[in-house]
Amino acid sequence: MHKLQRGHAPACLSRYRHGRDNWSAVTPEDKAGIWVELEAMQGRRCAYCESDIADGQRHIEHFVQKGTDPKGTFLWSNLFGSCMRQDSCGIHKDHQGGNHEPRDLIKPDVDDPDDFLVFSANGTVSPRQDLPIAEQQRATETIRVFNLDGVLQAIRRAELQGYIQTAEAFAEMAEQFPREDWLPLLEQEIAAISALPFATAIRHVLTCRSAGN
Repeated sequence: MHKLQRGHAPACLSRYRHGRDNWSAVTPEDKAGIWVELEAMQGRRCAYCESDIADGQRHIEHFVQKGTDPKGTFLWSNLFGSCMRQDSCGIHKDHQGGNHEPRDLIKPDVDDPDDFLVFSANGTVSPRQDLPIAEQQRATETIRVFNLDGVLQAIRRAELQGYIQTAEAFAEMAEQFPREDWLPLLEQEIAAISALPFATAIRHVLTCRSAGN
C-alpha cells in the first residue's frame, strides 16, 4: 500500500444516482471508463497489496461498503481497484462485514501509508514504531481488515529475495562512502522499481538497510 493521487471523477459516474440506481446498473462500458481513471491513479496494481491486477483478476472496490453507506455507491472518492484474492484486500475487508469502522482504516488516497506501515525483508508488514496510540491502532486495524500480513507475507518474501543482495550492497556503500556518492544510485534503483508489484515493500527493504536499520 502506498500513497495514491486521485484524479478527476469519470464522467460516466454522473449518470448514476443513489436511491435510483444500483451498482448492478453500471454498464460494462462505464465500468471500463472507471477503470481508465483507476489505472491512472494506481496503475495496474491492487490499491491495497500492490499485486498485479489484470483483466479478469480485479474488481472495482468500495472502500466503504455499499451496504454500510449506500450513498457512497457512485462516489468517486469511495472507489479503488482491488485484486480478486479472497483472503486479503477488498474482498477480505467486505467479508468482515460490520467488524470494522472505515474511519479506522488507512485510505491510500488521503493518508500516506508510509507514515503508518513498514515492510521487512521477510515479507511481513507491521505498524511503524513510536506511532501515537491512535495511529498505531489504525495501522494495526488496516493490516487486520485487509489481511496484509497473512497469505501475502510469503508472496512478498518471494518477490523481495532478488533485492536483498542489492540492499546489502547499498548498506555497505552507506558505511564506506559519503551520502552524495551512493544516494543518486539508490534513487535510480527506487525509480526503476516504482511500477513493479509490491514496489513499496521493495523500496522499504532498500532504504531501510542503507539507512542502517
